[in-house]
Amino acid sequence: MMVSTGRDRMLERALLVGLETHKSGRVEVAESMDELAMLVASAGGEVADRATQKLDAPVSPTYIGSGKAAELALLAKAKKADTVIFDDELSPAQARNLEVIFSCKVLDRTQLILDIFAQRAKSREGKLQIELAQLVYLLPRLTGMWTHLSRQSGGIGMRGPGETQLEVDRRRVQERITRLERDLAEVRKHRTIQREGRLRQHWPVAALVGYTNAGKSTLMNRLTHADVVTENRLFATLDPTIRQFRMPNGVRVLLGDTVGFLKKLPTHLVESFRSTLEEVAFADVLIHVVDASHPQRDEQRRAVDEVLQKIGAGDKHTLTVWNKADRLENWSGLEREAEGVPNGVVISAETGQGMPAFFAELTTMLTAWSMQVHLRVPQSEGALLALLERSGRILEKRYEGNEVELRAHIPPFLRGKVAPFIVEEHGTDSGITIGGETAGAVDESRS
Repeated sequence: MMVSTGRDRMLERALLVGLETHKSGRVEVAESMDELAMLVASAGGEVADRATQKLDAPVSPTYIGSGKAAELALLAKAKKADTVIFDDELSPAQARNLEVIFSCKVLDRTQLILDIFAQRAKSREGKLQIELAQLVYLLPRLTGMWTHLSRQSGGIGMRGPGETQLEVDRRRVQERITRLERDLAEVRKHRTIQREGRLRQHWPVAALVGYTNAGKSTLMNRLTHADVVTENRLFATLDPTIRQFRMPNGVRVLLGDTVGFLKKLPTHLVESFRSTLEEVAFADVLIHVVDASHPQRDEQRRAVDEVLQKIGAGDKHTLTVWNKADRLENWSGLEREAEGVPNGVVISAETGQGMPAFFAELTTMLTAWSMQVHLRVPQSEGALLALLERSGRILEKRYEGNEVELRAHIPPFLRGKVAPFIVEEHGTDSGITIGGETAGAVDESRS
């Protein structure tokens, strides 16, 4: 297992191995292998060669079959590969069996991603999160890391069955996982306090989401002049960044940049980074950045949507931005594609082309976001209350008997759902306020 801190790394040569099944066609496997090669480059290695095996389904003991594994072991030796990297997650038994056959280090896609994250994490939160993810991955794989299960040495107070070295390591890893989860809970509490402070400003919050290397940080820099690191490599941004910017109409917006998503993103990695991804779940508007120049942009969009569903942000009000359009010969086809998606625009964050359309669309969305409602909802309406928490922004909330009285900013699609619970107020006939501080003039004293 490669658990790297990013220091004293040597350039490794890697043989990449993929599996083509009935579910994954040749083209899909080739594209996934291309992405794996980019991950290897991001980790600081180089690709010695690549190979694929075609099977109906993975083989339990060796994933690709013992005969193919033996054949690739010769190829790895001929290509002087230090490491063999599989494009899917291997079971602990498969990894152990393959290491015996290849006689070198065998990794899977998950371990490679974990290694890149370990190199890039700079904040305390990021380091805690990646260590937790690594240990969760390591725990079921400890068995193969010990060739002996001899008892610990005896002595006073140590006679009897004692513990095997494996049991000791498992206990220590589990204790460390518990400690990391406790530390991350404190970090999450601190992040919640920071978020509540931002909410008191009544500024809308937008979160940049998208596939890794789609250009989110470039767009962040254009909007906020934040000077966030932008590199043409996967996972250039790991630690979240939050900055503010002014719209052309003067409205201030808080903008968050988060880690890029990926196909085959390990579930436990999403869980470990949940506190960071909460910034996405609590945003008022999502800005989904798509690499318009990528041949698999539709598949990448779907991969991002799947992760958003996992973290409870799948129904957020979303502005879809086709970025890097400057790399295309013409925009006409792409603009037609964008027109078929609600709130879709085509831009180049690098050159600034298309930004007026971007601001116009975002202005419309934020005007809708600024709709404030006064509601009185029965506590029995648990699903609606949860949806309001998830998709709106609760400004005030208090409990009265069996009802919850609250004021909230809500997106347009919730208007019909909350209509029966709107409280009519003096001076209005609907209990709905459009505009307000956020959508109106900016207080220059805050500049």
